[in-house]
Amino acid sequence: MASIQAFITGLSQYNFLQTALLTSIMVGVMSGIVGSFIILRGMSLMGDAISHSVLPGVALAYMLGINLVIGASVMGVLAAVLIGYIADRSALKNDTAIGIIFSAFFALGFILISLAESTTNLHHILFGNVLAVSDSDLKLTAWILAAVVLFVVLFFKELLISSFDPTFAQAYGLKTTFLHYGLMVVLTLVTVSALQTVGIILIVAMLITPAAVGFLWTNSLAKMMIIASSVGVVSAIVGLYFSYTWNLASGPAIVLVAAFIFAISFLLSPKRFGNRLFKGGVSDEA
Repeated sequence: MASIQAFITGLSQYNFLQTALLTSIMVGVMSGIVGSFIILRGMSLMGDAISHSVLPGVALAYMLGINLVIGASVMGVLAAVLIGYIADRSALKNDTAIGIIFSAFFALGFILISLAESTTNLHHILFGNVLAVSDSDLKLTAWILAAVVLFVVLFFKELLISSFDPTFAQAYGLKTTFLHYGLMVVLTLVTVSALQTVGIILIVAMLITPAAVGFLWTNSLAKMMIIASSVGVVSAIVGLYFSYTWNLASGPAIVLVAAFIFAISFLLSPKRFGNRLFKGGVSDEA
């Protein structure tokens, strides 16, 4: 109880802690939204690939002194394009192409940051350091959250249809390629926003785990996104509390809280018991 009081007192006194909390909450919301589409489309591995592939872009942006979003976005989209090109133009399966591209990009990024002689920054990029979030990072996260929400609101029906029946969506005339790469851009932006909170290595956990909790509790996509975002927010707040109170790494603390919530949901949700009504996934009910 004393530690909770100390955390609340710290929030009222320290600007850096307020900034960290707001940033973590926004990352939790957007991770839940985007993560819902990622797992419904069976793109969990792609999410992992994109999150790792932005590292060379972050490294180059850091070395050139330009905005991290520019470097990360370019590399994230490039990775998605290369994965699609290799899978379409060869006999290799998509997961093989993903493994090749994301490991190569991640290795390149690691080398570039090593050349920049920035080991401390590398550690923060990989695992996050939410207590070091600046006011400019907070503003950037807010803009990214707005972009994510705008994209989902504008293309919700198209994303819904293409997530459950891509063949029908294409036959119906929807621009499935545009939706795919649009989602990849949004995924890249979410990854950039999460650099300070959970880091590149753990961002995939924040994309997948809260969304998986939502999937276990509802058959409605809209409700799934609400539940996933709520889990992301709770994980961010509780994880930040543990990070601040016990001097733990912020990223792992937030991810472990999300994993704990998933474990409880797995044991208690209706889908845990194999109800056939839930086996088909989330319905098209908005």
